[in-house]
Amino acid sequence: MVRTAGRSERPARTSVWLEGKEPRGGASRGGGQPSGLDRDLITRTTVRLLDAEGLAKFSMRRLAAELNVTAMSLYWYVDTKDDLLELALDAAFGEMDLPDPDAGDADWRDQLRALATAYRGLLVRHPWLSPLAGTFLNIGPHSRGFSSAVQRVVRRTGLPAQGQMGATSAVFQFVYGFGTIEGHFIARCAAAGMTQEAYFRKAMSSVAGDPDLGDVVRRSADLMAARGGDTVEEMRERDFTFALELLIAGIEAMVERAE
Repeated sequence: MVRTAGRSERPARTSVWLEGKEPRGGASRGGGQPSGLDRDLITRTTVRLLDAEGLAKFSMRRLAAELNVTAMSLYWYVDTKDDLLELALDAAFGEMDLPDPDAGDADWRDQLRALATAYRGLLVRHPWLSPLAGTFLNIGPHSRGFSSAVQRVVRRTGLPAQGQMGATSAVFQFVYGFGTIEGHFIARCAAAGMTQEAYFRKAMSSVAGDPDLGDVVRRSADLMAARGGDTVEEMRERDFTFALELLIAGIEAMVERAE
């Protein structure tokens, strides 16, 4: 490949947390730096906008309008939009209450349930989080805190070292998928101006009326009935709880097998 003479190649950006520089902005100002802003305020406002309007509608111009500044003012505090999204992602991870995995009388099963439930709740509250978590490195301080808590709990299960990452993946990739679908379903219902119940029943009736899909619905009717729950939320809660207990039982079985 021919390179243009005199043009230096910029290294690929990997993470805002690896830039090796302090956040710009703060108490001292100069050179046109806007007043009344700091990176924490910008990050909090980004999270609020992403919650209200979604990832597709987010832009630096939209954020600047919300903060009543120019879009260029934001670049005193971040280099790129991706940097800001990565900061928002880590700020959201900071919402979780993490159990103390070093508590002597704590049961690893209860702590694993608590971590899985907290992560699911995060994904549901912030539907924009899942695509970002799958895009960035997740190495901010709050993300690392969550990962560290998970690792310490999984170590206490008694699984051999070679199986601990697999167990972590089984539990938290399940939660990631479950919470992502749940969060997006809730957002879709809200965008349609319908309750979850109304949206679900309309979707099911539409599918049942399709000659190519109706048989699938009818064959699964007994499973739907056995599933239990009077509302979409109750059915979903039963599914999540049962699936998580299956995974915990699987970890227990693998621990016994290794002994």
